[in-house]
Amino acid sequence: MVVNGRPTKRLVKRRVTADLSDFLTFPTAGDLASPAASKPFRTTVRAFLTKHALLPPPSSLFPHLLTWQILFRVGDLAGDDGGPAVVCLDVVEEDVARSRSVYCDQCRVVGWSSNPVCAKRYHFIIKADGNSIAGYNKTCAGCGDPLHMTDSRCKSCNHVMTTEDVEDWMYQQLENTTHLLHGVIHANGHGHLLRVNGREGGSSLLSGRHIMNFWDRLCRMLGVRKVSVMDVSKKNGLDFRLLHAVVKGHPWYGDWGYQFGAGSFCLTLDDYKMAVGNLSSLPLSLFQSQGRKPRTRLQDLISFYQSISERELANLRDLFCFLMSLIHDGSQSPLKSDESPRKKLRTNDSRTLCSWTIDDIKRVEGAMFKVLRAVSGSTWVSWRALRGAVCRVGTPELLDYCLKELKGKQAAPGMVVCARCASDSGAMEYRLEPGSATTQSNNYLNNFPLAIYPLEERLLRDLKYFYDCMLRPETLVFHVAPAKRNLAVSSAMQILDCKQFVKDYHPGHFLSVPKENAVQVLCEIDLMEHHPEENSHNPPPELLVLSPDATIADLKQEAMRAFQDVYLIFRRFQVDEIVGYGGVDESTQIKLLLGSMEFVRIKGQFLGKNGLSRYRMERGNERWIVDCLCGAKDDDGERMLACDVCSIWQHTRCCGIPDSEGVPARFFCQRCRPTKMNGQCRDEVLDNIGDDALGWSICLSNTGVL
Repeated sequence: MVVNGRPTKRLVKRRVTADLSDFLTFPTAGDLASPAASKPFRTTVRAFLTKHALLPPPSSLFPHLLTWQILFRVGDLAGDDGGPAVVCLDVVEEDVARSRSVYCDQCRVVGWSSNPVCAKRYHFIIKADGNSIAGYNKTCAGCGDPLHMTDSRCKSCNHVMTTEDVEDWMYQQLENTTHLLHGVIHANGHGHLLRVNGREGGSSLLSGRHIMNFWDRLCRMLGVRKVSVMDVSKKNGLDFRLLHAVVKGHPWYGDWGYQFGAGSFCLTLDDYKMAVGNLSSLPLSLFQSQGRKPRTRLQDLISFYQSISERELANLRDLFCFLMSLIHDGSQSPLKSDESPRKKLRTNDSRTLCSWTIDDIKRVEGAMFKVLRAVSGSTWVSWRALRGAVCRVGTPELLDYCLKELKGKQAAPGMVVCARCASDSGAMEYRLEPGSATTQSNNYLNNFPLAIYPLEERLLRDLKYFYDCMLRPETLVFHVAPAKRNLAVSSAMQILDCKQFVKDYHPGHFLSVPKENAVQVLCEIDLMEHHPEENSHNPPPELLVLSPDATIADLKQEAMRAFQDVYLIFRRFQVDEIVGYGGVDESTQIKLLLGSMEFVRIKGQFLGKNGLSRYRMERGNERWIVDCLCGAKDDDGERMLACDVCSIWQHTRCCGIPDSEGVPARFFCQRCRPTKMNGQCRDEVLDNIGDDALGWSICLSNTGVL
C-alpha cells in the first residue's frame, strides 16, 4: 500500500470519473431479475460484495470487521467541488464469534430470541459526514483529532494509539446514531433497520424516502427474508408512529410494506388495529360540544379548517389528513379520493348538502358587511367575532360558508372585504379596504383563495397543537368529553406501545426461480440431541437452491454446508438422514421425489465435544423468566424488574411504577408477597417509589410492590 497522506476526499474524487451506479435507481429492475439475485442471502451477499465493493487495505487490520466500500452517484446532482455528487455505502462484515457483542438485542425484543447466533452480521452504513469507515483516517482516542490510519502517535496530544484504540473507534462507528442509514442483516437473512436519517439528519443530497427506497430495493436484491424496525421516530414532540397511524392506518415505514411485528405489554395485531380505528374515527364533535362554556382555541381551529376544506372533516383522521396534505403539498385540493373514503365532496352539481338559498347567503353577507362598515379605521375583525355578531342570522354551516367566501366581495361603493390569517393565533381576520370587487363564480364550491391559507410555519404549529390536544395521552384527557375519554387515551397509549414493525420479503419462503433451472428445498433441522430443559425451538428453515439433477446426497451435503455457514452452533454438525426418506438411495434425484419446490426436515448430530452451546440462542445463556400481569412471556424491550424471591420479571409500569420513577430497592410479586412481605420491606419500597407514584390510579398494594 502506498501512503501519500492525502485525505479521503481526494481518493473519492478520483473514483468519481468511473461509471458509478445511481443511488436513486440501484439496484435496477435488471439487477433484481438477474440469476445472481435468485439465491438465499448467505450466497447473494458475497456475490454482491465481490461485484460492486472494494476492500480498502486498512480493513485488513481487523479481519473480524472487514469494511467494504461502494460509491454511488446521486442522479445528476453536482457536489460541492463541481463534480458529480457521491454517496458512500460502507458494508461492515462482522465475525460474530470474535465480536465484542455476540448476542443481538434487536432479535430479542422483536421475537427472534430463540434463533441461533449467526456466524456473520453485515452492517450497511451511510455516514452523515459523507466519509467512509473504510477510509484512511481514524480519530485520536486522546484529543479526537483525525489521524491517518497508519499513524501510531497523535501529533497534537502525543497520544500513542494502540490496536485497542483503533478497534474501539471501529465499534463506535457501528454504534453511532447519526448515520443516514444503518441496517444490519444476519447471515440467515433476518435483519434490522436501526436508523434512517434524511435531510433532518444533515443530508444535503438524500431525503428519508430516497434512503428507504434504496434500502428496500437492496434487501430485495440480496434475498433478505425479514427486516424489523423499532419505530421511535420523533420530531418537534410528535411521535410519528402515533401521527401516521391516525393519518394512514399504519406507521411511516408502512409505505414500504412494514407491518405490525410485536407489541409491548402483550399487545396483539388485533389490539393495534382496534386502537387505530377507535382513535382515528373519534368524531370532531366531541371536542366542540362544551355546553354553554366559552369557545376555546381548539374549537376555533377545528371550525376554521372545516370551513376551508372542500371535503367534510368529521373525525380525527379527516382533520389530520387535511392538515398533513396542506403541509406537504400546499395544494387547494388537500386529499386524494382514495385517502379518506368517509369524506363527502361538495360540488356545484349537488345541492343536497345545502338547505339554504341564494337569498339566505345574501342576507348573511349583508349582515356581515354591516358589521364591518361599523368598525372604524383599519381595525381587523376576527373570524370568531364576526361570526358571533351575526350568529342569529343563519345556521352555523351557512355562517361558515359565507365567511369562507367573504374575501374580495364588495361591501359598499369602492370598498371590498380583505381577509388575512393572523400570525399569532392562526384565525382569520376581516376588514374593509378601498378597491373593486373580484369576479365571483356562481357555484357553491368557490375555490378558496390560496392567499388566506395558513403559512407552513403556522400549519406546523397548528399540527403540534392538535396533536397535543387530540392525540397525546397525557394532555388528551383535558380536551375530550368524559364519555369517550378512557377509550381515546387507552387507544393512544396502545398505539405508542406498538413499536416493532416487520417486513417479510418472502412470505412464501421460495424465490422466483424458473422450475426448469433449479430445485428449491426449504430445509428445517431437527436435532437428535435435544435437551428438554432448554425448551428451545428449531432454527428457521434454510432455503437450498440446487441444480435440476441434484441427488439426495447433494441435498444432505448442501444442507450441512448451509447450516454450518449460517450458524455458529452448527460448525460441527453432520446431517444423518432426511426425515421420511431414510430408505431412499442417496443417488436418487430430488425432483423425482420432491418436485421443484418442497419442504423437508433433516436430522443430524454434533461431532466430538460441542463447545458452542453459548451460541444456541440470540437471547444468550442466561435463564430468566418473564411472567407479567399484562400477559407478556418474553422480553419486549420495556423496563422490567425481577421479584427478589422467585426472580420472575415483570414490567415496572404494570406494577404501578411510572417510567419516570426509579425502581424500588426491593420488589415482591403477587405470588411471593403474602408470605415474604413485612413492614420493614414495605417502608423501604415506599421510600424508593416516592409520593408521586402513590397518586397513580393503579393501587400499588394490589400489584405486588406493597
